Amino acid sequence: MIDWSPLILTFKLALITTLILLCISIPLAHWLAGSKSRIKPVIETLVSMPLVLPPTVLGFYLLIAFSPANGFGQWLDQALGLRLVFSFEGLVLASVIYSLPFMVHPIQSGLANLPDSLKEASYLLGKSRWTTLWKVLLPNIKPALLTGIVLSFAHTIGEFGVVLMIGGNIPGQTKVASITIYDEVEALNYGAANTYSLVLFAITFLILLTVYLVNGRYLKQFWK
Repeated sequence: MIDWSPLILTFKLALITTLILLCISIPLAHWLAGSKSRIKPVIETLVSMPLVLPPTVLGFYLLIAFSPANGFGQWLDQALGLRLVFSFEGLVLASVIYSLPFMVHPIQSGLANLPDSLKEASYLLGKSRWTTLWKVLLPNIKPALLTGIVLSFAHTIGEFGVVLMIGGNIPGQTKVASITIYDEVEALNYGAANTYSLVLFAITFLILLTVYLVNGRYLKQFWK
């Protein structure tokens, strides 16, 4: 019998990570899309680093930073009772950092490509920047929002190096599907590894296919 708990944990992690990323990325992408600040290139670089940085490098530094043996990790443990190393909460934090560009970049691109007349018209009607963002701009970048949500969700499902470094391999707590597949292959249990892999493959395929179909239909309606 296959153990479904790694798959359930994986999708739970992906869902929580995606919701957190959506809350963080909308204001961040809005600022990046319209800002002319000197620190903008620095923020964009930091956001984009997970795209090129080896996952094990990011996972290693998170492991060091949040370890109770070090100052910051010890403070989190003693002052807040929060231990992020080898915990589900640590997986969530690591996943948010690692998948951040997959949410920010599509939303930033969508906002940057909107005509300035939309914002100007909203401001002339007395709407605030916050109201303009939520009531005017975001409804006009639905494909970008959907792309960011799905890419973040799918990317979190496929994580391996980061979650292994910060979460370890604790059944029911941090042992996600990608780590389970690795364990099964090491144990030469290719049947179980194939089952887990096939489930992840099928689900991610269907998710991405849905995005392309929905975005394609939306764009056709937009340009009519």
